[in-house]
Amino acid sequence: MAPSTEAQSPEEYFELLDEPRRSEVQQLHEFIRATVPDLAPVMISGMIGYGPYRFRYASGREGDTAVVALASQKRYISVYVHAVVDGQYVPERHKEHLPKASVGKSCIRFKRLSDVDWDVLGDILREAAHHGGAYAKE
Repeated sequence: MAPSTEAQSPEEYFELLDEPRRSEVQQLHEFIRATVPDLAPVMISGMIGYGPYRFRYASGREGDTAVVALASQKRYISVYVHAVVDGQYVPERHKEHLPKASVGKSCIRFKRLSDVDWDVLGDILREAAHHGGAYAKE
């Protein structure tokens, strides 16, 4: 189910997916674009990223990522959210409102779109767009 990391655009990424995953990932992509239109889409680390930026930890480690990223994986559709508010990752702040999702520090995983609470996901995306590009200290 996971597409090749060789996709050069979101459209190429979608083409590499089988149905029904293709339609689900496209629907999430459209939702992200409509919810946080200022976060430009790019391909980054084999995923669709939104709001690219360069990070640098105090340790000197640096790299490229995006405020939000979308990935189709073997068992899940994952939404990565790289934003921290008051020392807590944004997805963790909303974990209790996403009972059908698996939520880690910066990742929200859904087995199917029917598990998505669109209102909560929209709140997370808007919060990330406002506070994005911030990681907890390494």
